[in-house]
Amino acid sequence: MNFTKAGLQREVTYKTSRSGGKGGQNVNKVATKVELLFDVQASLLFHEEDKALLLSKLQNRLNKDGFLQVISEEERSQYLNKERAVNKLVDILIRALHRPKVRKASKVSKAAHAKRMDQKRMQSVKKQLRRGSGNAD
Repeated sequence: MNFTKAGLQREVTYKTSRSGGKGGQNVNKVATKVELLFDVQASLLFHEEDKALLLSKLQNRLNKDGFLQVISEEERSQYLNKERAVNKLVDILIRALHRPKVRKASKVSKAAHAKRMDQKRMQSVKKQLRRGSGNAD
């Protein structure tokens, strides 16, 4: 991968708001929920072909303005939620940029084919023997 966590942090914008969940009275007064926005199109970290791949694979995660949006509100501190959001973003980008290896078609070896045919022959003989003894009644 040609991007770093520090490089990503320079290109993202954060929005914070008050979060629900655990935290007691702290929830009512501290903005701990973090919404991370990343503009894939404007990013300097990726080549054009990587951007095209990201946009096609992540089209369901983009908001109406074309930003990749990640929300974190699990932790009680804004700092930890920012870290968690950046980690989620890195994970999303790595998974989206992954290109699986192209499968090369291969033939079944002669030994494997012969072994399979032998097993089929043995099964056939076994069933023929059953058929012969079942009709004696």
